[in-house]
Amino acid sequence: MVISIANPIYDSVFKYLIEDERIAKTLLSALLKKEVVSVQMRRHEYTNGVRDKISMFRIDFGAEVVEADGRHQLILIELQKTWLETETLRFRQYLGAQYANPENIIKDNNPEGYAIPTVAVYLLGHRVGDIEEPVLYVSHKSYDYNDKEVTKGLPDPFVDSLVHNSIIVQIPLLHGQVNNRLYKVLSVFDQSQKDCNNRQMLNVDENLYEGDADMQYIIRRLLSAASNHQLRQDMNVEDEYFKAIENRDTAIMSRDKRIAEQEAQLAEQDAQLAEQKTQLAEQDAQLAEQEVQLAEQDAQLAEQDARLAEQKTQLAERDAQLRSLAQALLQKGVDTAGIATIMGLSQEEVENLLKD
Repeated sequence: MVISIANPIYDSVFKYLIEDERIAKTLLSALLKKEVVSVQMRRHEYTNGVRDKISMFRIDFGAEVVEADGRHQLILIELQKTWLETETLRFRQYLGAQYANPENIIKDNNPEGYAIPTVAVYLLGHRVGDIEEPVLYVSHKSYDYNDKEVTKGLPDPFVDSLVHNSIIVQIPLLHGQVNNRLYKVLSVFDQSQKDCNNRQMLNVDENLYEGDADMQYIIRRLLSAASNHQLRQDMNVEDEYFKAIENRDTAIMSRDKRIAEQEAQLAEQDAQLAEQKTQLAEQDAQLAEQEVQLAEQDAQLAEQDARLAEQKTQLAERDAQLRSLAQALLQKGVDTAGIATIMGLSQEEVENLLKD
């Protein structure tokens, strides 16, 4: 049967859910893939009681877990949940505060001051890049210089004090998968089950949890949250807040779109101007080439004029020499016919020389 439960993506509902020790153990056991014997909310609880620009619910637990070899170990679990995309600096700042917190040092038989091993859990209401896995386990390993994994002597409290493992849950990718224990527990966060008329509620099939006492307990807790007047009021406040965030983001997106369009137009204008400049430069180059060609032609014409002038000068000098010779022969009594014979000219040319 399909029933309506409160949506634990809301900070108020999630806090109400996770404050229950049995539910915290169920969720953390599924995430860690280890039996959580006991869990205790740490003295300093970091929740988003005061609204800031980004919704982020933060809380940390001390959990006693059973390791594969049967050892019981205390670990620190830093759990952070966010609806919206946020910069990783916020996560790092919170983790940094926990690393620096002296309360996170092992109290008994610890003269070296080793820290409690830490696991960071991120429940994200958004996707991370192109990663397609709903749940991502990020575990540190140790290697020697030749990139060969080192296992002897590990785990070691010194190493574990300086690094931590992470579990990243991408809630949008859950899509009703219940094919293992973890996905079954996380199915109550599956946003594809949101009521189409009220996103504060999820419509789940309780038959999927038949015979699972822990899951039925979680469902009852969320049913109780759905009927809790204060929690419903808190969810309304969150909706109002996120509506304001969405309106702001829509306005920013519209502004960014306009700016992007203006930048595109300016880029297009710049491209056109650059093309025009290129065309003008090409035209200038062509004109310069034409000017060079004209200058070469002028030089050739000047050279031709100089040759013609020289030829005219040479002809004038030749005519003067011929005239002087003809006049000298004429003075010596040689007639024009004789002069023509002597000079190798026609009689008419001789007469023309003597006329000048």
